[in-house]
Amino acid sequence: MSTVVDLFLEFALLAFVAFGGATALLPEMHRVVVDNHQWLGDATFTHLYAIAQAAPGPNVLVVTLIGWKVAGLAGALAATLGMCLPMSVVIYLVIDRWESFAGKRWQRAIQLGVAPLAVGLIFSGATLIAQSAELGWAAWVLAGFTVAVSLRTTMHPLWLIAIGALLGLVGIV
Repeated sequence: MSTVVDLFLEFALLAFVAFGGATALLPEMHRVVVDNHQWLGDATFTHLYAIAQAAPGPNVLVVTLIGWKVAGLAGALAATLGMCLPMSVVIYLVIDRWESFAGKRWQRAIQLGVAPLAVGLIFSGATLIAQSAELGWAAWVLAGFTVAVSLRTTMHPLWLIAIGALLGLVGIV
């Protein structure tokens, strides 16, 4: 039972810095789940993230999968509620007041400051997943190709996923 409570508390704390969503918190989630508590190993953490990204739905699904792997259904519920409930309550209580400050200089400053923070956190999460996955040279080439194609064309991401799957199937990646 204490593991379930720990899951809730750890993810509740993480929720307060979730600028950019759950994906932005991957390095800190990794530190808490793998390094501090040793609930999961690097490879399992990376696999759960990959499964969460492959499944339809919100990015917070990775939290649910981590909770499930650590403590079953109770862990899944605790981790998900810990990640979603505290900030949902705060937002509910603050949203009316926030809208009343529309156009204020300090409000614009906060909004402008949070955007690069979210980008940085998401980039650090992507870097952590890449390091944990122990990518070889071919995988790094595929990652670079995917970034370039995504930024320069309107190709549907499913084609890139198919290319990655095919390269994995034939053993290149």
